[in-house]
Amino acid sequence: MTVYLDNAATTKAYEEVGSLVRKVMCEEYGNPSSMHSVGMAGEKYVNKGKESLAKILKVKEKEIYFTSGGTESDNLALIGGARALLRRGKHLITTCIEHPAVYNAMRYLEEEGFEVTYLPVTRGGQVEAATLKAALRDDTILVSVMQVNNEIGTLLNIKELVETVKDFRADILFHVDGIQGFAKYPFFPAKLGVDLYSLSGHKIHGPKGVGALYIREGAKVRPMLYGGGQQKDMRPGTENVPGIAGLALAAEMLWDNHTEKEARIRELRNHFIAGLTKLPEVVVHGEKEETSAYILSVGFAGVKSEVLLHGLEEKGVFVSSGSACASNHPAISGVLKAIHTESAYLDSTLRFSFSEETTSEQIDYTLEVLYNIVPLFRKYTRR
Repeated sequence: MTVYLDNAATTKAYEEVGSLVRKVMCEEYGNPSSMHSVGMAGEKYVNKGKESLAKILKVKEKEIYFTSGGTESDNLALIGGARALLRRGKHLITTCIEHPAVYNAMRYLEEEGFEVTYLPVTRGGQVEAATLKAALRDDTILVSVMQVNNEIGTLLNIKELVETVKDFRADILFHVDGIQGFAKYPFFPAKLGVDLYSLSGHKIHGPKGVGALYIREGAKVRPMLYGGGQQKDMRPGTENVPGIAGLALAAEMLWDNHTEKEARIRELRNHFIAGLTKLPEVVVHGEKEETSAYILSVGFAGVKSEVLLHGLEEKGVFVSSGSACASNHPAISGVLKAIHTESAYLDSTLRFSFSEETTSEQIDYTLEVLYNIVPLFRKYTRR
């Protein structure tokens, strides 16, 4: 049996999405900036894409900008937002559990002369409003907090955090990295007071290489690219029409009956957690807070995560040892450190991430494999 439980890294595209992407690439392939009918066919998909995303987020279509993916969306929001508000101040705030696309963008901005405050989190991975309030300053211009943590699955209390910031000063930009939450959970940026919201196609059964950024009308963001004037000069360059079409369709399909899908996946997740209790010295990270049904971080004391990952792979089970975007730089997870994980689990944690294609049979098979290999690996590991 093959069991793919690394959906937080990337998802399998819906068959309908793959068919549509091919159609747009090979049949309706016009440049959306061209004035003739072939180009207008391409423009139709761009407009439809904005309409679909705007409907899910309950925002205006003109507030949707397409990018090459989540990393570009985060960078445009943070670097573009910080540069645009430079005259107001140079203080930025984020958390110590952000994805590298946010964390490293903040590090870059520090090199440009900005000052960044990295907020601590609770043992469950939550940011406390009081902690954020204490960090706000007269020169604060931007705050960035993720919607769903990509390693331990914590659902951040965005509503409370936005209210804290906007009560302090309404013109501070609030950015949310929504890449692990978009179309899985209701999230309405305009209603919440969020100014910038990032999303990505390949996390929601869409194509790789395409994403989007919601920019609230009136929010100041400087472009990072300069070119032919597409997307009102905010993100110029010929639009990735096949990607946009696929992203929009995937978002619509995932959003459809999302509540029922989430409930079924949470049942599988809970079943998995219950099964893990049969193994000694196993801990689920982040369960002190509300967590996403789609992500589960589990520590297995006495077994190195890389060893266990490959042991599962040999049995046809594919998981992750953390953020896929950090896998080329192996080190102890900053997220696990931030939530004060016991040392026995710091280098012994795997991330299991689910999708609507995950079945109870796959969960049971994964548990059986773990029952067999974890005791075996522990037997041969010096502790």
